[in-house]
Amino acid sequence: MNIMKPTLFCVALFIQLGTLSAQVDDSLYTIYDTQKKTEITLQELANALGEVDVAFFGEEHNDSVAHVLQYELLKAMNERYDGMALSMEMFVSDDQLVLNEYLADLITEQNLSKDAVLWANYDDYRPLVEYAKEEGIPVLAANAPSRYTNRVTRAGLGSLEVLDKPAKRLLAPLPIDTLTGRYHEKFAGLMGGHEGMGSMKIYQSQNLWDATMAYRISRFSKEKNVRKILHLNGRFHSDEHLGTVAHLRTYVPRRTSIANISCFPDERFDQPDWASFAHLGDFIILTNPATPKTF
Repeated sequence: MNIMKPTLFCVALFIQLGTLSAQVDDSLYTIYDTQKKTEITLQELANALGEVDVAFFGEEHNDSVAHVLQYELLKAMNERYDGMALSMEMFVSDDQLVLNEYLADLITEQNLSKDAVLWANYDDYRPLVEYAKEEGIPVLAANAPSRYTNRVTRAGLGSLEVLDKPAKRLLAPLPIDTLTGRYHEKFAGLMGGHEGMGSMKIYQSQNLWDATMAYRISRFSKEKNVRKILHLNGRFHSDEHLGTVAHLRTYVPRRTSIANISCFPDERFDQPDWASFAHLGDFIILTNPATPKTF
């Protein structure tokens, strides 16, 4: 595949939004089942999720291959399973009404773009939303509004107690657990060490983010037309079954089956050391690092 410009990669695959039939070149990615310790196809991945209630797809936000794989996986799962639903970090909870109105064809896409908070790279996710709209798949605006995560970064989780009831309904119930152990250490590493974190407040805002997505997924799973959920988020939120996955475990029954996919480009793409990646998730997808990014 000859890819000239990063911004054209995903767009070129989805020019015909009425049919949405394009497929990503399978030479650009490899999927590994960490339980069976074998490489599998995308269709086999969809089959493997048959008994899973909530599947996390952890991405790197500029990975052009990942975005097309997300679409292809949603399509494959929708063709196999009744009650398919999509959950997205890329929409915030107070935009749920606007998103629902767009999916129901009550408002235009221009209204959606004006009245909802769309990410700068929304074009990367647009094909999934359009497919959901076409197929009648419900979509969850899972994320916490940034004004509240910002408030926690400035003043801590306790500062949310002064919010009124409608505002609190947009978030996970208070108080919110701040996960300790491995997740805290990973986050500290991301921030350049404990000194780089400055205080626990920025970590508390991370947990607000995670817990809100998890809580909203748990509520979403109880809707009568939702039987299986594919949730999209940055992979830090779900790698190693930490973050949002760990919070979700506190909100759903023990019988709820959860799986996570960790997808990212890696320099060892041609000769992967699967054992070194296996701790990250139930399924690992390596994408070709030479493929241009979307931004």
